[in-house]
Amino acid sequence: MAADILDGKIETGGRLPAHRDLAFQLGIGVGAVTRAYAVLERRGLVRSVKGRGTFVAAVRGRGASVIDLGQNTPPAMLSERVLGQTLRRLSHRIDPSMLTAYPPPAGHDEHRRLMAAWFADLGVTAEAERLILCNGAQQALSLVFRLLAKDTMIVTEAFTYPGAIALMNDNDYRSVGIWLDRDGMLPDELEKVLCVKQGPKPKVVYVTPTMHNPTTATMTLARREEIVAVCRRYDAWIVEDDVYALSAANDVPALVNLAPERTFYINGLSKTLSPGLRLGALLVPRPFIVKAEATIRASGLFASPLSCAVMGEWLASGIAHSMRASVREEAKRRRSLALSMLGDAVETPLHDGFHLWIPMSRPSADQIATAAAALGVNVTSPDSVTVDAGNNASGIRLCLGGPSLVDLSTGLIGIAGLLGRLRYSTPHIHPVA
Repeated sequence: MAADILDGKIETGGRLPAHRDLAFQLGIGVGAVTRAYAVLERRGLVRSVKGRGTFVAAVRGRGASVIDLGQNTPPAMLSERVLGQTLRRLSHRIDPSMLTAYPPPAGHDEHRRLMAAWFADLGVTAEAERLILCNGAQQALSLVFRLLAKDTMIVTEAFTYPGAIALMNDNDYRSVGIWLDRDGMLPDELEKVLCVKQGPKPKVVYVTPTMHNPTTATMTLARREEIVAVCRRYDAWIVEDDVYALSAANDVPALVNLAPERTFYINGLSKTLSPGLRLGALLVPRPFIVKAEATIRASGLFASPLSCAVMGEWLASGIAHSMRASVREEAKRRRSLALSMLGDAVETPLHDGFHLWIPMSRPSADQIATAAAALGVNVTSPDSVTVDAGNNASGIRLCLGGPSLVDLSTGLIGIAGLLGRLRYSTPHIHPVA
């Protein structure tokens, strides 16, 4: 059976016969089958789920591709039919002058108005003239760090978006991570950092208030108001990464609505419509409009007019809203599947999204990540989401949106098997309470 699993002859994710049924088929004792299944489980090839049976948790067939639970992308909802229709319509409607000259640094006014309307649908007050269109939210984050982070320190959650950590490391921006709980960044801890009297004074607070990446924490209204109050008290800028608000009910205001005078708001379409459509936007306080446009002009990295045209077509036709609803429904389906298989090990998110967080100590997280890779399952590297390398608290982020449902089920079975088989610990003090 082990050889057949390794060679892919037994379907990955499938349920093995009941002990008694297989014993009857082979003419052997039930005890022999039980011992054989136990050996397979110790090898990480199957996973026994109480009340449901024994499932193949494959070390996938030789040469098979890795199941990627490490890259945080939405479920694919773009069909060939919709893409074909979009390109045909654009071929008749697009203005050639849009491609024969350099675009304005902040993007064409028509596209900025459409993005402002998209933000308004999320409850975000966004004047088009304050919007800077970018090649994805990552470029927007890079732009705002260039505007604000020189000669200061960036304050963020103890765990945060891997792309932000990469930007800080690559550009030698100084950073400090502070504790968070299920309601997000802790105001008291933020105040302790902002009130320092010596050394570089922190002036930039980078925060993800909705469906925090990686922990899934979401700030309540009260917590948002506390964070804003602390930032106002110490005159700190807020950089709000809100890309996951597109997958959450907008029942609490964005930080930019609470403190528009000091908040740089980042959002985009990659986490809702298509990762390949590299289109994001940065909403800046009015005094920074000219400086932001000058920085974009100096870099030469204007938002692609073609991507903007696709966005415009999807927003005007209603395709974007339909795709967003489909992504939300698929995210719910995948989250329910993962929670049913992983149980209490997971921090249950308050909003629908397509990543989950399993808190544990750093040594345990490294152990689980290494063991998962041996099974052919890639998870987010604990190192990539940790601001302070000396932090003993950690966890495993599982991204549910990218793989097919079959691969997702197989990968989750493998992870569940590892969690059940390997001893892992949570630290005495954990940032997500």
